[in-house]
Amino acid sequence: MAVKHKPKLAVWKFASCDGCQLSLLDCEEELLAVAGAVDIANFPEATRAVVRGPYDLSLVEGSITTPRDAERIHQVRRASKYLVTIGACATAGGIQALRNFKEVKEFISIVYATPGYIEALNKSTPISDQVFVDFELQGCPINKYQLLEVISAYLNRRKPNTPPYSVCLECKRRATVCVMVAHGTPCLGPVTQAGCGAICPSYNRGCYGCFGPKETPNTAALAKRCARIGMSDPDLVRAFRTYNSYSEPFRRESIAHEQK
Repeated sequence: MAVKHKPKLAVWKFASCDGCQLSLLDCEEELLAVAGAVDIANFPEATRAVVRGPYDLSLVEGSITTPRDAERIHQVRRASKYLVTIGACATAGGIQALRNFKEVKEFISIVYATPGYIEALNKSTPISDQVFVDFELQGCPINKYQLLEVISAYLNRRKPNTPPYSVCLECKRRATVCVMVAHGTPCLGPVTQAGCGAICPSYNRGCYGCFGPKETPNTAALAKRCARIGMSDPDLVRAFRTYNSYSEPFRRESIAHEQK
């Protein structure tokens, strides 16, 4: 009888804080089942061991910020049957994408004594700007149960089942009073994808948009509502420029209020 080989799973890091890799490690008991079903070929946060590809599934954390990373992601793509990006850095450029709205060379000259040693692209971009991505898992950090669902889906050759709806539905499910309606607190929940469990509204704070834009978000309507309860244009720019600032809906809305 032929020996059935386990599929190879690789986890790759680019410009990021490692938080999404830690989400996988945080799976604890569930991780044992994953480890039993696959050969973990590359996982910088967990081991220095590296197994050569090709890989059945690659999980990519982080954005592309340097010329070297721009080359390396193509190597990862060529070696991977499926490539899934995990987290706000990989799917939307991350918090480091704030530099995309300014002149990065000016920052370099201010911060570094010898700017000539710094190799940086003008923009921090999501992985999908560089190579084809099979699936994007949003969040800062990602939801570990959603991550397990995505891994299971690709190992079993089916489509991942992750929520496309907004944080508002999570608030309703946990019977959390709407902070915007009840208290006039600005909240990005109506345009933000579910996944966090509506943590911030449960503590009477508005959603910060950690999980990025939901499917078909109406950011313009939300911005008008926030303006009516006291948010200024600079406030709206800051609200949309956080972890997912370079996602297209949030980027468009922030620019619209910056130009006023």
